[in-house]
Amino acid sequence: MNETQEKLGAHEIAAWLRRHPRFLQQFPDLAVTLVVPREEGSAASLASYQLEVLRDKNRELARRLQELYGNAQENERLSVRTHQLTLALMRQDSPADTLRAMAASLAEDFNGDLVRLVVFKPVEGIGDVDWMQVIAQDDARLQPFRDCLGDGEPLCGRLQPEKHAVLYGVRAEEVQSTALLPLPGVGMIAVGSRDANRFFPGMGTLFLRMMGESLVTALKRFDG
Repeated sequence: MNETQEKLGAHEIAAWLRRHPRFLQQFPDLAVTLVVPREEGSAASLASYQLEVLRDKNRELARRLQELYGNAQENERLSVRTHQLTLALMRQDSPADTLRAMAASLAEDFNGDLVRLVVFKPVEGIGDVDWMQVIAQDDARLQPFRDCLGDGEPLCGRLQPEKHAVLYGVRAEEVQSTALLPLPGVGMIAVGSRDANRFFPGMGTLFLRMMGESLVTALKRFDG
């Protein structure tokens, strides 16, 4: 039998075994004597190899379950805090108090290192504060944010220097990542972090959207 015939025979045997996965149950002695090569170390019996594969799979499943559990806990925590924020915003008696409540919650409950609000119109009752600035909607300084404000989509990650300069001023160099949330007709919110990995492109923005919608809805109560 030449080499080509041996290779074809091996493939045929392998194909047959795939079609009959319970074959070795009929011949347990064969399962014990079969030898499986390993990437490292000496060869192992088929039974030992299968056991090792199962253990590896179990470890990977346990890791994934732990990861899912951690994500579920984090999502639950964010859901509770977002709900609490919504209730807090609805309890406020003025636009100024509503914005103060929003800024405080983002800084305290959502661990924002630098929270900044940009509003298109002056808000009565808020003096000169470092966390909010009034910039008219047609102001040239907002040109770098036109796309974000136009499509209403949150931005996460490292923003361009010109955006950092507008949002954070002299403290722009402190911020390594940002979650930027446009507020239709109102302005925008920026939550800056000193951690470059805190906010990143592609991360989920559901809770950001919910918080933004809560703020816009709370402020609409004072229109008219």
